[in-house]
Amino acid sequence: MAVHELSRADARRIAVRAQRLEGTRPAGLLDMVRHLTLLQLDPTAAIAPNADLVAWSRLGPGYSPAELNAALENRTLQELMAMIRPSEDLALFRAEMDEWRREERGWPEVIGWVRANDAFRRDILSRLGSSGPLPSREIPDTCQVPWKSTGWTNNQNVTRMLERMMLRGEVAIAGRKGKERLWDLADRVYPDDPVIPADEARRIRDERRLRALGIARARRSEALAEPAHVGEAGEAAIVEGLRGTWRVDPSLLAQPFSGRAALLSPFDRLIHDRKRTAELFGFDYQLEMYKPAAKRRWGYFALPVLYGDQLVGKLDATADRAAGVLRVGAIHQDVTFTPAMTAAVDHEVEDLARWLGLDLAPPRRS
Repeated sequence: MAVHELSRADARRIAVRAQRLEGTRPAGLLDMVRHLTLLQLDPTAAIAPNADLVAWSRLGPGYSPAELNAALENRTLQELMAMIRPSEDLALFRAEMDEWRREERGWPEVIGWVRANDAFRRDILSRLGSSGPLPSREIPDTCQVPWKSTGWTNNQNVTRMLERMMLRGEVAIAGRKGKERLWDLADRVYPDDPVIPADEARRIRDERRLRALGIARARRSEALAEPAHVGEAGEAAIVEGLRGTWRVDPSLLAQPFSGRAALLSPFDRLIHDRKRTAELFGFDYQLEMYKPAAKRRWGYFALPVLYGDQLVGKLDATADRAAGVLRVGAIHQDVTFTPAMTAAVDHEVEDLARWLGLDLAPPRRS
């Protein structure tokens, strides 16, 4: 089969279209998540929680976080390893969970810790079986060998074991009470759908990931929360000026493109793979909330600014809910904005403030 030859603009437009960020918006939340395959959960809410911000950037001001809460409550969407996925897609992970249960995987110290605490694991299963769903704080810590870490997980035995048991398909997140996860036996949470064999499930997940990304590398060494590579899904392509081959979703080739302005979460899948973002968009970006304030170039939680098929800047903004204001520190321009770009970006910032129910403090441009 011939290798597709793409310009950099072609590749960018494929990526933007695949992420449902062009002019035509998705029909609704479920349609959007089914296409994107996931919404990443993240506790940072300097502006809004990531899942809501990603949904707003695609669905527009008509989107309400109550829609996501309702979908999680009725389990049309479900949470798995800090990702919200369509419930029907969980069948694509169950065989892999069985593999984890049959043969422990991961770092040797983690495997050893789980095996040393098998009685603790069985205590959790028993407690959830009789009293679940429960928040982790209501599950007794009967750990024989405490989990040791130099980070925040040190001695977080219940949470650490629950997350390991989720990988094994033994427990699942049944919902949330406020920000607390509620845990239950997986068999009581996951849909009773036929389990798809592991190799077939990985192939399908690669295909769906490529459909959501549009264009991606076949293999990557980086260990991201969700893989950035797509195996042999799609068809081979080369991109003008870039080394190596890519995989492209052929259904997105030679399609008309109508772009728009959009403000993106720092965790948005369009820019989540920073190396791909630099290659395709020539966009320099880092999330700077872990840097000292004096060393930040763009702000604590700067939002990448998309215009058409280009990433053109960063919005430094914070939702000051106590004061009822969206504070815009600056709009950093990677390219000089035209009057049309300025108007479109300003409109998105105003929409963001309205969606948040906040007044807008005027921006500074740089």
